[in-house]
Amino acid sequence: MNALAARRRHPAAIAILLFLGLALVGTAYSLLAPKSAQAAVSTADDVALGKQLFLANCATCHGLNAEGTKSGPTLMGVGAASVDFQMGTGRMPLAGPNVQAPRIDKVKYTEEEIAAIAAYVASLAPGPAIPEGKETTGEGGNVALGGEIYRVNCAMCHNFAGSGGALTRGKYAPSLYGVEGKYIYEAMLTGPQSMPVFNDTNLTPEAKASVIAYLKMTQSEPNVGGMNLGNLGPVSEGMFIWIFGLLLMIACAFWLGQKAA
Repeated sequence: MNALAARRRHPAAIAILLFLGLALVGTAYSLLAPKSAQAAVSTADDVALGKQLFLANCATCHGLNAEGTKSGPTLMGVGAASVDFQMGTGRMPLAGPNVQAPRIDKVKYTEEEIAAIAAYVASLAPGPAIPEGKETTGEGGNVALGGEIYRVNCAMCHNFAGSGGALTRGKYAPSLYGVEGKYIYEAMLTGPQSMPVFNDTNLTPEAKASVIAYLKMTQSEPNVGGMNLGNLGPVSEGMFIWIFGLLLMIACAFWLGQKAA
């Protein structure tokens, strides 16, 4: 019986079964895999302009081929999203050696120039692209889910309300107040400074959108209890109690002393 079945099996049967299996796996992955935010498409002209700008402004620290120097890290593989975040928030170009690059509201380059430099850096090696779409604004995000994700992954550094906090060796987690959703998305995607990377594998685009939606909701809430003292928690509240409470006790002691006299 086994010999008869072996004679009837076509030699190409195994190859056909393998091909069908691979096709089914590929189709299932394309349907079920998390979809990242849409990325902007750059042209050859953008890359050429970006190279000119890079050589004139960035190569001093990052090297002629973005290979990195003693003054600046390599940009190979950081992607366009990292360039857009660093330059769009004014952190780059860095004014001078420092422990951490601070955010500067006055950005030196235009959006077109930043996009060109990002396109050039992206052409050197694969990396995260600049995200676009409703996910970067938090639209459609689940605020409750975003709050849960934020408290588990972000609150220990950025504070429960996004006010920022101190880290080790002079570094700090910056405040998230007034930061555009796109830059929050890019920060999660690229992991700048001391921040870990939350790519689409460990944090889906929908989850990132939920975090952004939660931060927007938190920052737009009215302060029902009065002064929020920067939402810095027990540090600012304790300082308030010590300073004003101590002054109040001194004033009471002085008043009682004057009354007794």
